[in-house]
Amino acid sequence: MTIMNVLSLFGGLGLFLFGMQLMGEALEKAAGTRLKKLLGMVTGNRFLAMLAGITITAVVQSSSATTVMVVGFVNAGLMSLTQAVGVIMGANIGTTVTSLLLSVQIDFAAIFTFLGLILSNLPDKYRTAKQFGTITMGLGILFIGMNTMSGAMEPLRTWEGFQKAMASINNPILGVLIGAGITAVLQSSAASIGILQTLVAQGLIGLDSAIFILFGQNIGTCVTALLACAGTNSTAKRAATVHLLFNVIGTVIFVIIACCLPLASWVEMLSPGNLKLQIAIVHILFNVTTTALLLPAASWLEKLACLLIKGDGSTAEEMKLLYFDARMLKTPPIAVAQLFNEVQRMGGIAMGNFQRAMECFNEWDAKKSEELARNEDVLDYLNREITDSLVEVKGLDLSEKDTKLVGSLFHVVNDMERIGDHSQNILESAQLKNQDEVKFSPKAVQELESLSNLVRAQVQRSLDMFKAQVTDNVLLGEVENVEDEIDTTTEALRSHHMDRLKNHKCSAKNGMIYLDMLTNLERIGDHAENIATSAKSATGI
Repeated sequence: MTIMNVLSLFGGLGLFLFGMQLMGEALEKAAGTRLKKLLGMVTGNRFLAMLAGITITAVVQSSSATTVMVVGFVNAGLMSLTQAVGVIMGANIGTTVTSLLLSVQIDFAAIFTFLGLILSNLPDKYRTAKQFGTITMGLGILFIGMNTMSGAMEPLRTWEGFQKAMASINNPILGVLIGAGITAVLQSSAASIGILQTLVAQGLIGLDSAIFILFGQNIGTCVTALLACAGTNSTAKRAATVHLLFNVIGTVIFVIIACCLPLASWVEMLSPGNLKLQIAIVHILFNVTTTALLLPAASWLEKLACLLIKGDGSTAEEMKLLYFDARMLKTPPIAVAQLFNEVQRMGGIAMGNFQRAMECFNEWDAKKSEELARNEDVLDYLNREITDSLVEVKGLDLSEKDTKLVGSLFHVVNDMERIGDHSQNILESAQLKNQDEVKFSPKAVQELESLSNLVRAQVQRSLDMFKAQVTDNVLLGEVENVEDEIDTTTEALRSHHMDRLKNHKCSAKNGMIYLDMLTNLERIGDHAENIATSAKSATGI
């Protein structure tokens, strides 16, 4: 084993990991919208949750990435522990796709890489073909990495030290520990299993010893999720614990089976001659069988995780992001979808503050005033956090649709925050009106109520259109017409009020409060129109 062999081994591993990443990101980008829809499948039905886990993992080519994403969902309150269990079990099945691909005996490396290179460099108008090309090129590079590692490991056949080391792996416990250690270091079960397939294919290790390493690799893949749950709530920690329990229990079961029954011989009979496929079969058997055994007992896994991880007794706070978690950045389409939900939440808070402000203006309520002040702090917090998160997401590899949506969200967040600011201004006018016992004429009260109702309806309409991403020109035209009506009404009321001041029918203090109210209501209407038209800029229609 020379220095060049070692360098070739690590170079091959690098190509393998790069190819897998390239393929996974391209698949994820191509299936971005479908990945978002999968979130709707994750209900209380564990079977559907399992299918979602299988699909997502097959797309992103990493059970660790899926599990980390699930930990983020649970921590954000988007997914319950019950829902997470099914997804985690499905993720373990989905990860077997990679080992199955690697077992193909035909050398597709050069063909896939060359074809992928051509397709990925097509003009942008052939977007689907470009994405397929990137997927194909990633797969080709993955195979090149495997072939490089295989060639680098060939001299190990005659190295006495390596032969002695491999002979000691007949000890099941040692094999499990080695497998767990390799995967923990590489942070990729697909890569560690690929190395194992190469070792077996080169005849450097027998299947009877390799299967114990494989069992340990399933435990090692839990390390990423366990690291990801640092700083999360107790429920998220329990989700990561369920992942660990699943693989530990599965390993115990299969170690006993392998020690008591001729498991290796049976697998060899299923695929004589194809050593890589034998490893893939064991991997599939492990995950499918363990899922079949533990899915019906998922509630017991939950209880065990709850016993191991005690609750922190904390309650959900408003001063935090409820839907988005930084761990979702590993899956950009889902990260965008959850930031969209955060912006919707922000819009609801802004609308609530506007309503409270008007209620306080009509009849002072100290409790509502305090609620508005707290919510204004939440709006300011959300504005900062969402904007920072959008900046991070914008730097990721997004689809054209998601890129436009992220650009639109930057503006919408600002408009919602400004609605909150103007609502705060209205509250200050209400407070001044209450402190100085200012009384408005019935006519002035009617005018302000009429304008505020018009603005309130416009804000609600805009929020609904933003949520549905309405791009219908007729509906958008209605919004513009209402905005024109708000502007016209505001100018008319301002003119009438100036006449009242000239005729000494209104005091200067009353007049100041009245004009401030007109200005803030008109500005809220402007921001509402901006929100309604955001869907048009998000789609480019």
